[in-house]
Amino acid sequence: MTDTLVNPADPPERQHEKLLQIVDVLMRRVEQATDDSGAAYSQFQRAVMLEDQVRQRTSDLEHALDLLNESNALLAEAKREAEAARQNLADAIETVQEGFALFDAAETLVMCNARFGMHMGDIHDALKPGLTFADYVGMVSRSADLALPQGETSGSWAVRRMRRHADNHVMFNVRMTGDRWVQVSEHRTRDGGTVVLQTDITDIIRLEREERGKLLDDQAQMIRATLDHINQGVCIFDPAGRLVGWNRRLGELLTMPASQFHIGSSFDTLVTRLAERMHLGGGTTIAALVDWAASGTARRPLAFELSRGDTQILAVFAQEMPDRGFVVSFADVTAERGAMRAIREANETLEQRVNDRTVELAEALNRAERANASRSRFVAAASHDLLQPLSAAKLYLASISDEALATPARATLEKAQNALGGVEGILDALLDISKLESGHAAVDVKPVDLGPMLARLNEDFAPAAARKGLDLACDGSTAVVDSDPTYLRRILQNLVSNAIRYTDTGSVRIEVDPAGAGIRVSVVDTGPGIPLAEQRNIFREFHRLNAQASGADGMGLGLAIVERACSLLDHRLDLVSAPGGGTRFTITLPEAARPPRAALAGSIRPVAPLVPATARIVCLVENDASLRGAMGQLLEKWGFEVIDMPTGEDALSLLEEIDIVPDLFLVDLQLGEGMNGLDLITTLRRRYGAIAVRIITANRDPAIRTDCERAGIDILYKPIKSDELSDFLTAQI
Repeated sequence: MTDTLVNPADPPERQHEKLLQIVDVLMRRVEQATDDSGAAYSQFQRAVMLEDQVRQRTSDLEHALDLLNESNALLAEAKREAEAARQNLADAIETVQEGFALFDAAETLVMCNARFGMHMGDIHDALKPGLTFADYVGMVSRSADLALPQGETSGSWAVRRMRRHADNHVMFNVRMTGDRWVQVSEHRTRDGGTVVLQTDITDIIRLEREERGKLLDDQAQMIRATLDHINQGVCIFDPAGRLVGWNRRLGELLTMPASQFHIGSSFDTLVTRLAERMHLGGGTTIAALVDWAASGTARRPLAFELSRGDTQILAVFAQEMPDRGFVVSFADVTAERGAMRAIREANETLEQRVNDRTVELAEALNRAERANASRSRFVAAASHDLLQPLSAAKLYLASISDEALATPARATLEKAQNALGGVEGILDALLDISKLESGHAAVDVKPVDLGPMLARLNEDFAPAAARKGLDLACDGSTAVVDSDPTYLRRILQNLVSNAIRYTDTGSVRIEVDPAGAGIRVSVVDTGPGIPLAEQRNIFREFHRLNAQASGADGMGLGLAIVERACSLLDHRLDLVSAPGGGTRFTITLPEAARPPRAALAGSIRPVAPLVPATARIVCLVENDASLRGAMGQLLEKWGFEVIDMPTGEDALSLLEEIDIVPDLFLVDLQLGEGMNGLDLITTLRRRYGAIAVRIITANRDPAIRTDCERAGIDILYKPIKSDELSDFLTAQI
């Protein structure tokens, strides 16, 4: 009875609820039966039994309910794990760079990522789970983004695609519009499903295409370069006798217009036009050539000649290629005449180039000479302008009496004189290097007595050596050499001065030794020596080994002047030095036959001391006011009466007015825009006869020295040295 009241298919909760209701109904019936009849006990027994059964069934149902709840919990956990795994799979598929799709064994789309079908925008949204593979292929075949192969329809493409789908593993490339490419690969799963991958290979295809194009271009360029650089004219025809290629040399040899050569021209037409311009030799006819090209069998090599009078002969050779096309080559066999013509043309071209280059070099040389001349003029002018005030400063200092000065002032005066002497040396060096570099330095090579010149050098540099505590020694010599006395003295001065400047302790020696047919003059010091790496650099302008040297120690021009002057005079210059071992500079001079002693250059003329010159009149003509004032002050200190004028015209006018002839004349060479110093002296000599005169100038130009020597006039160079001026005045007293 109980089994029929409770449906086993009901949930445990429902079964429990029904059992409770049954127990309640039975209990009420028992109570009612007890009241209504005397069978209360039997009903009570039945109720007890029924309650036991209900309690047992309730316990069973509760246990079944616990098991069911546990199963439901496990099922829910499994479902959550399955959903999580499915989501992870979907996320992983979305991270794949390729398009991904999975079809099940029933050919139905299960899942796909967002990249699947991304190259086909018109069908991308329709690619959803539940789509069959056949419908997918049909949509792809009809997509506007699919570039169908030539001559193929969407239906035929779909059929071919489904045929490939029948294979277990498939991989092929699909061309899309816009020159895009997609690689499609299919793979079967173990349960019969299909995995489809779509990879964009546009960049790879384009790169391969570029590489292939480059390779083909390189090969084509190589072939083109080869054809264009051979001496033969070449044309190539396909099996049908149509022109497919030629080189540049062909047009040159055949002298045919470019319009005659174009892709597709027939061999017959070209041969006909060629025969109109040139003569076919060797018995060859146009018909024979046409038949040879049109032959259906293997063509044998063909050779014939083309000629244009006596001026050109071409050897023509035609041969079949493996693809049944043929190549025709044209070689110019008028080699001797062509070579002679090429040589003549090359000589003419070369001669013209030589002439052009000669003109260019001449123009460049002229520009360089003008630049050098401009630089020399600038240096000379600048030096002249600097020497004017320098001379004035030196003469003003010379006019100061030492007796009237205190000891500190006398020391200051001596330092000022030394400083001005240093400036004078720098200006002299600049003038020398300018003349030597410009190539306008003139030399007067004549016999020079070395003894007096070396003795004068020893006398001049002895005070400088003594101030540094150096022993200055000079060998005596009776040798006579051929050289320019001015430049030779400057060379030796620079070497001795350089040796004293860089030697701190020890000695400086001037040695003279015979050397075969010459004389070696060496300047040897015990200084720090010169490293081998610097021995070429020391002859460069403005280069000094001691970077801390001041301007008073020179500008680094001394050795540059020495090297250039030796080169100008063709005197060999040698250097031997090592760090810590001192330095030896050696000049090799050609020995000369000894002339009479009075004619020797370099001898020392004794200078008579200056004595008071009472009533002696000096006419000073100098356009620079400061120099004129300084010289006048010095001359008046020495006891002379001075008549000073700025120009030659003023001097002539004044002398005519006072009617006095001065005893001595000091005349500047450059007197402004009027007459120069030589013109003034010439006029004075015409008016007063022989006069005692000196020209004053800062210009060391050899031409000026020659003009003065020709006129019998000695020169006092600026800056004027007081001792040289004193020598001149003393000689006239």
